[in-house]
Amino acid sequence: MKELIGTGVALITPFKSDLSIDHQALAAIVEFNITNGVNYLVICGTTGESVTLSTEEKKAITQTVIAANNGRVPLVIGIGGNNTAAVIAELKSSDLSEITAILSVAPYYSKPTQEGFYQHFKAIAEATNTPIILYNVPGRTAKNVEASTVLRLANDFESIVAIKEAGNNMDQYLELIAHKPEGFLVISGDDDLVLGVTLAGGAGVISVIGQAFPEAFSEMIQLGLESEVKTSRNLETRLMPIINLIFEENNPAGIKAVLKNMGYCNGLVRLPLVPATTGLQSKIDAFVAQF
Repeated sequence: MKELIGTGVALITPFKSDLSIDHQALAAIVEFNITNGVNYLVICGTTGESVTLSTEEKKAITQTVIAANNGRVPLVIGIGGNNTAAVIAELKSSDLSEITAILSVAPYYSKPTQEGFYQHFKAIAEATNTPIILYNVPGRTAKNVEASTVLRLANDFESIVAIKEAGNNMDQYLELIAHKPEGFLVISGDDDLVLGVTLAGGAGVISVIGQAFPEAFSEMIQLGLESEVKTSRNLETRLMPIINLIFEENNPAGIKAVLKNMGYCNGLVRLPLVPATTGLQSKIDAFVAQF
């Protein structure tokens, strides 16, 4: 799955003032990212506020991104949850003909054992021929998918091709990189750690901030993949303040505040999230003005 090496971005879902989906804005964000060097796009992930989207809205978003992309970069779609049967039903009812891989989050709220995580992803792998990227984000799901469980799944199922690791735990990244089977990709989901992960042998990132600064972020990742430490670290230093700012309140309110400044969306999010405060928006505006 070499097409998933580099910079992927977790697309926001822009809304109109009535909180319906702004498909024109979404298409513009897709174009902005592709023309500025992003390697692939992720649809309906956490940053896309997937938990507040209806099935019909998800399908409409997917079609908008497919049309705007026009076959230029690979597409990944988020299909996951804590009801294994429902995830499988969504997989079977989805048209994945234009999709390179699915991103499937570890079951949240239920807090399974490691065997429960294994059996959940085993059932998903056996239900689809589409390649699967595991998504470990214990800060949201309340429980870590341990490296041993990920490696077991990677070795047992050829269709499980990668993990988006977002535990903000460098030790776990290094364990995965050291012991993964050949061809399995360790993709960072932590924008603040991604360069270190890439330099250590990771496959790049599925980024939040990358969609606002696609040229600089993609360059940083590419330099990291080429082991150009000094130049990539210089870019990391420039980007780190805005990486920290966008996660100061909640995601995706922070990244939407950046894109609002750039004229791509209005910054609105659906409840239970709320838009960035005026204080955070001011700090983000100041950063963008001097970048």
